[in-house]
Amino acid sequence: MQVQPYLNFNGRCQEAIDFYRKSVGAEVIMVMHFKDCPEPQQGMITPENKDKVMHAAMKIGDSTVLASDGRCTGTPNFAGISLSLHAKNETEAKRLYGALADGGQVQMPLTKTFFSPSFGMLADRFGVNWMVIAAQG
Repeated sequence: MQVQPYLNFNGRCQEAIDFYRKSVGAEVIMVMHFKDCPEPQQGMITPENKDKVMHAAMKIGDSTVLASDGRCTGTPNFAGISLSLHAKNETEAKRLYGALADGGQVQMPLTKTFFSPSFGMLADRFGVNWMVIAAQG
């Protein structure tokens, strides 16, 4: 059994995919737009959403993150959840943290903790909360 995060970007999914591809090296596995749905239900596809992302899958490291534009209602809301990104060392943690923080909000700068030589928290430009942690020595 797997648990995979499914992020709803409410109209900004393609922008998010492009950002994660650049910032954390996400590999896009698949993208389906609403207009390409093989079995659309009545009223499902509108002129406003036809080119939006109905479903996407990205590999980030060994994990799959799923994403969509959902109902395309505006600002996404990711309250109450964080994605934990495990870096192999402090250098990688600094690079990943800096890339994700671009246009986002730092919640805790990267710092040494009892459990990691480099740990920090931030919300990226879409409001997705991240914890970046470097492996111990």
